[in-house]
Amino acid sequence: MSIFSKLFGKKGDNNPKNNVEDFASLTRVYFQSVLASNLGISNIRIMPDLAQFKRLFKVPTQNGRLGVAEKAASKKMLMADYGLSDNFFKEIDSSVKKHCRTQNDIQPYMFLYQGFLNDLMMLMSTLMQWKIRIPSIFKSVIKNEVEKSVHKVCTKMVWNKDDVHKTATNVRMYKERLGYSEQWMSEYVYNVLMLAKKAPKPKETAEKK
Repeated sequence: MSIFSKLFGKKGDNNPKNNVEDFASLTRVYFQSVLASNLGISNIRIMPDLAQFKRLFKVPTQNGRLGVAEKAASKKMLMADYGLSDNFFKEIDSSVKKHCRTQNDIQPYMFLYQGFLNDLMMLMSTLMQWKIRIPSIFKSVIKNEVEKSVHKVCTKMVWNKDDVHKTATNVRMYKERLGYSEQWMSEYVYNVLMLAKKAPKPKETAEKK
């Protein structure tokens, strides 16, 4: 699915505001914008999500520097559509600035970042279990449960199940190396969870066809 499928005439469940994939893609646009502006990258072909975003929304390059205008535009959309806090972006800025000083640092950093998110979401699905099925209307309850689960991951050192213990250890390692806080983790998990709840079930999708 395209990052912003509604631009191609899609409607309903393909709305970016209701799609986990589009949320993740738009977050990558912000990351790539920060990298481009920080490192002075001019070759947009190595930033695929940024290139697509720039083309679809016709974002002009600001002062001859790729990433500056795109960073502001993607941040504005993420805050407006998903309610992300300003601190969410400040932590990304700080982490990228600290770990990506040259273009050679980009791939190792993004490898760690993706591993961090994959293990975090897998762990959350295991820890929250039935809580994931709490109706979307109880946003404050869901948010509170996410925050409690994330805090547990970041503070509990010993787990009964070996696989959970290993994944939790990995998440804490990623967190420390990348420099993200419990608040950042909670914001990301909460948004993915709420968007997943809005996704059409397989039966609903089949009936529409």
